[in-house]
Amino acid sequence: MLTHVFTVGEDSITVRREAIAGVMISLRDNLDYQQLMEIAGVDYPDRPERFEVVYHLLSVTKNHRLRVRVSTDEATPVPSIVPVWPVAGWLEREVFDMYGVLFAGNPDLRRILTDYGFQGHPQRKDFPLTGYIELRYSEEDKRVVYEPVKLAQDFRNFDFLSPWEGADYVLPGDEKAGGTGEAPGKGAPTPMTAKEVKASDDKAKAAPPPTPKTTEKPADTGAGNKTNKAAAKPSKDGAKAKPAAKAKTPATKKAEKAPARPRAPRKPKTGGDA
Repeated sequence: MLTHVFTVGEDSITVRREAIAGVMISLRDNLDYQQLMEIAGVDYPDRPERFEVVYHLLSVTKNHRLRVRVSTDEATPVPSIVPVWPVAGWLEREVFDMYGVLFAGNPDLRRILTDYGFQGHPQRKDFPLTGYIELRYSEEDKRVVYEPVKLAQDFRNFDFLSPWEGADYVLPGDEKAGGTGEAPGKGAPTPMTAKEVKASDDKAKAAPPPTPKTTEKPADTGAGNKTNKAAAKPSKDGAKAKPAAKAKTPATKKAEKAPARPRAPRKPKTGGDA
């Protein structure tokens, strides 16, 4: 064993690559780690041995988990632990497919997740997100075809380690969320202070003054000053004015002169068999 790291509820050990099979047998037979739960791969491109194979073990009787790590490169194989746990066959194939890590002694080391003839290993850090080959159905050939990836827009690399940062604008009203009266963070200053913003809000919430009625006086009829003066003068005799008579049309005059004539009685029908 090279290193041992213990955190809350987790144990992690790093062992030499050539000793992995013997360590696994000892953990299974002497320390009651009965089950191999998972084998995962990790890619560290800056390391001389860039790949790390991580084994996750479970002790059912002790209710405890253990993580075992081994480092390797793309040319040096890791001893297979299929003789210790047969389930490791498929798990090692998955790490080989995704990272290209070789396992010496695996009886069937071939791809398990990617398609036949796939180029590269998708989980490596230097593998492009778009891949190399596109799979689609061709209407002309009536079959599935492989062709190079064609993008309408070139792939863009985002440098997340760049020291340049975007602008951190502070909008009016952000100082209320800070609770300090000043605008939090950096960026453009807010045009008003917290007191000015509060005074502006209080002024906007104040009720408007009452609007006077437009017909407070009898003279306020809206017909003009001449009509207002005439309406303000009292009547001479105080009597109510008679309503103006409607103008008579020729049709109404004729209707008034001609009295209504009674309708003649209806004569019975004659003739026929009646």
